[in-house]
Amino acid sequence: MLKKILLGMLCVLLFIPIYAFKIEPNLVVVHRFQLGDTSLPKELKVLQLSDIQVSESYATKRLDKVIRKANKEKPDVIVFTGDLFDNYAQYNHEQEIIDKLSQMKATIGKYAVWGNHDYGGGAARIYERVMNAANFEVLKNAGETISLTNGKKVFIGGLDDSLLGAPSIEETLSYRQRYDYSVLLTHEPDVADGFVGTNTQLVLAGHSHGGQVRLPFYQVKNVLAEKYIRGMYELSDHTKLYVNTGLGTTAIHARMGVPPEISVFQLHF
Repeated sequence: MLKKILLGMLCVLLFIPIYAFKIEPNLVVVHRFQLGDTSLPKELKVLQLSDIQVSESYATKRLDKVIRKANKEKPDVIVFTGDLFDNYAQYNHEQEIIDKLSQMKATIGKYAVWGNHDYGGGAARIYERVMNAANFEVLKNAGETISLTNGKKVFIGGLDDSLLGAPSIEETLSYRQRYDYSVLLTHEPDVADGFVGTNTQLVLAGHSHGGQVRLPFYQVKNVLAEKYIRGMYELSDHTKLYVNTGLGTTAIHARMGVPPEISVFQLHF
């Protein structure tokens, strides 16, 4: 009996690293949410991607599954909340990335913000050009108002990266005029508290990777992702914050209990 128990424990111990390094990082889960007054019609479908972090451990061909799942959702808007690259100096493949991201379709538009890794390794020179070539508008302390067919307006704004950029909430919100719903993008989630009291309905962030590896008695945290780590939060003024766990990995290229994610938001207002 003891031998069987020990053998079982050994099998589990051997399986954990195989799962963490080879299986879970290759998964892509889709999480869907209904936000706003759900008694009203659905006005806008927003699909969020984050932290792709292309690298030798996350080659561009891995995006094929993401593309299929994203396009199946038929979003009105796609947003990317930063960290396209992991280390641009070591792995860039610009044209391949452009080709892949160009295949992601949105009926209204595609928007992105800067992440800290998009500044490092020389990526700052080409990040915006790559995203623009893939039909993403990069919002850097800026925003744009979308007019819907029924006359309602949605503001989408984006902060510069809060670690290596020069973020300004005031400058971002200066682009906002008349609107019915406001979506703000930021790479680092803990800065979302800065939007409290600004009549913002939804903040979308990434950066944390959801901890990337969830341990029973220890929570892996990242700088400016220590308060808000994964999933949906409600801020003090009832603003919703969602922290996407990202698609790629960094440092240790493993995931455990935090599979790669696409998040989809049906907005009612």
